[in-house]
Formats: sequence, C-alpha cells, structure tokens
Amino acid sequence: MSDAAALPGQPRGLVASGPATARAVNVLAPNPSAMTLDGTNTWLLSEPGSDLAVVVDPGPLDEGHLRHVIDTAEKVGKRVALTLLTHGHPDHAEGAGRFAELTGTAVRALDPALRLGDEGLGAGDVVTVGGLELRVVPTPGHTSDSLSFHLPADRAVLTGDTILGRGTTMVAHPDGRLGDYLDSLRRLRSLTVDDGVHTVLPGHGPVLEDAQGAVEFYLAHRASRLAQVETAVEAGHRTAAEVVAHVYADVDRSLWPAAELSVRAQLEYLRDRGLI
Repeated sequence: MSDAAALPGQPRGLVASGPATARAVNVLAPNPSAMTLDGTNTWLLSEPGSDLAVVVDPGPLDEGHLRHVIDTAEKVGKRVALTLLTHGHPDHAEGAGRFAELTGTAVRALDPALRLGDEGLGAGDVVTVGGLELRVVPTPGHTSDSLSFHLPADRAVLTGDTILGRGTTMVAHPDGRLGDYLDSLRRLRSLTVDDGVHTVLPGHGPVLEDAQGAVEFYLAHRASRLAQVETAVEAGHRTAAEVVAHVYADVDRSLWPAAELSVRAQLEYLRDRGLI
C-alpha cells in the first residue's frame, strides 16, 4: 500500500461522501469510470451556522444523485440557494438544469450557454451566500470555460478538472489549449504561495492536503510530457496517434483517446513556439 503522504499533493485517502473541510461536503456521484475516477465530486458549501448552501458541479443527469445532494443539505438544516459550474463537461454540468428545477436556484457559469439566470461568472467575481465567500479564479486549459473557486476561509480551492485528486488531467483540444493550462497552473500556484491555500477540493478523486505540491507536480509532469513529445517528433512520429503510441505506451489503452487530445494540444503548443 502506498503512503498517501508520499504521493503528489498528499491525497487524503479513499474518496467518499462526507465533510472535507469546515465548509465543504462532498456528495460523490455514482458515475465512476476511467475518466471520472471514483465519480464526480459534487461540492456542497456553506458557512457554519448558515441555513444557505452553494452547490458546485451537480454532476450527471442522475435523479437519485441530484436528490441525494438536496437531502444531504436538508439533513443539516440547509437550503441550496445557488448552483455553480467549474466547466461544461457533462459529468459536471449535465444535471444542472434539472437540479435548478428541483432547488429553484440560478446556475452561474462562465459559458453563457450553461447559465440559468441573469448572472454569469468571471475573473475577480466574489460569490457570497449566507456569509460564505467564494472567489472566482479563471483556469482555462482543460477547457476554455474552466473555472476554479477559492474558498479563503478554509484555505482551499475547488479545481474542477484542472487538478484532479489522483493522476493528471487532459487538455481537451481544440477547445482546451496547453499554453492557457500552464498559465492556469501558475495562477493556482500563486494562490498557494500568496494566499495560503493548502487544500485542493478536486472534481474527481480524493482531497489533496498539499496544494502547492500538487501544482508543482502538474507543472513538472507537463514539462516532462512536452519533452517526450518533442523527442518523439524528432524521431519521426508525426501524427498525434503515432506520438500517443510512443509516449503513452505504458498507459491503459482505454485512455489513449483522451491522451491524443492532450498530444494534439502539445503539438500545437510546440509548433506555435517554433520548437518542432
């Protein structure tokens, strides 16, 4: 058994529904897969003593899960007052419309197509509900509409798919761009250095206790993959599929389609900079 403290980001352990910080409760969606790991983490956030809550990423369109999120809030005397989305991928956002019907809440997101209500989300926005404060942090790269949410009172950040609790994420080319993603990782690193963030509440996988370590691991991993892709191209592997077969040979083949998206993003990044 691996020592969690020795793993990147110091994962807390098994993924399960329940409290993660003083203000964050995870309600794990029943959609495990190679891409979603244990399932989507739907985050229920509220200030201690408040009867209002915010939900981040209702998850898939699964009636049982959506009602379980509401029940989890109601069991501790809270009412869901707002729904937020980190990005528009179905495993995070598909259930948002139905969840809004069940709770009577607005849905706020960066992408106007995902919003229900008049307000969106953007850089510098501060969301306040029942005394809870969330600061919106743009983190494009995985997708163009990816956001993270800084929860300063818990020295935590909700990262969606930008940083996962286990493994690494893909850059969903062509919507996602590697240059944007690297900038986003650096932005998250500044939260750990300048704002004291130490906990990552990811969209999938376990809570990470060492936010800075997680970000540094992701940056090092991307630099290593870029070097491998550049070397593969120099060796004559020209297409994304050829590069994947060469660079990701030790990765489960079921993940190769996602890896190919990331490779396309890496090839674009290298070409734009005249490196290949």
